[in-house]
Amino acid sequence: MGQLVSIVVPNHNGAGTLPQCLSALSAQTYPDLEVIVSDDGSTDDSVAVARAHGAHVVATGVNGGCGVARNAGRARARGDVIFYVDSDVALAPDAVATAVRILEAEPDTGAVCGIQDPEPLVEPTLIARYRGLQYYYWSVSSQGAVSFLFPSLCAIPAKVHDEIGEFNPRLKQTEEVDFGHRLSRRYRLRLTPEVHGKHAHDPHLRILLRKLFHRARLRIPLYARRRRFATGFETPERAWASLAAAASVPALATAFVGPWGLLLPGVLIAASIAGDSGMYRFVRHQRGAAFVVYFAAVHYLVNLTIVTGAVAGALQWTASRAFRGLYDHATPANA
Repeated sequence: MGQLVSIVVPNHNGAGTLPQCLSALSAQTYPDLEVIVSDDGSTDDSVAVARAHGAHVVATGVNGGCGVARNAGRARARGDVIFYVDSDVALAPDAVATAVRILEAEPDTGAVCGIQDPEPLVEPTLIARYRGLQYYYWSVSSQGAVSFLFPSLCAIPAKVHDEIGEFNPRLKQTEEVDFGHRLSRRYRLRLTPEVHGKHAHDPHLRILLRKLFHRARLRIPLYARRRRFATGFETPERAWASLAAAASVPALATAFVGPWGLLLPGVLIAASIAGDSGMYRFVRHQRGAAFVVYFAAVHYLVNLTIVTGAVAGALQWTASRAFRGLYDHATPANA
């Protein structure tokens, strides 16, 4: 008999996608599984859906965020490997088996994280299509060793998890960055497209931008402490691309001097696109030239949002001692 794998599914009001998530778990080729749905204060039919699919259910009692839900599921889990999968993700049939194989073959690897497919799980809006392609490309171009967790589909040996500690329950948007930072100081954290699944991406621009704003803001205290970005999405080229996009907004004032005044903001926007040119080529190959125009417009707004969130975080960091200590957390890895 192989290692027991505990699948922990953090869930909050995910009844719409939970059946697809749990059906995909039932179809896994790896045989030794237990499935735990950690319900984070849902007010829909999530608990009934989970029980109808034969999953064990634990409840946090309140909506404390994904970190709290993962901690509750981990406390219930009996497995040798903890596999986290979000309730809006449907794993490929061999995802668990592949993750276990990698962990067994690489004893220095403390976590194996998978990559979400470019096609969304449910019938996508244009924004969901944008996010699916953008997130896939940023993930697959970051494959290999990374320094923050991709917890929507990832496997961690239970003994490593116990050594690193729990997810910081104070964090609701960046708990995976904090956990990955602690884990990657001791073990290799691997991101690989060999483990994959479909994700139901945010369908509306407002929801996506709000999420990205707060994630950028809340990263600032950790990055200020580490004095460097995480390894993964945050490449220097993408940072400069975001800054170039942000700089193009005040540069629009030069338009008042005449047609030549549009040159500066045009150059800055072009530089922003060039900073992630591989992504635009990928999108053109996948969806065609017309969609690239839409994609570029949305990504421009995403870049502006990321910079605005980072600036807000920097201001909050200078003004708030509590914010500066956001990532203070007593765990075996940093006690």
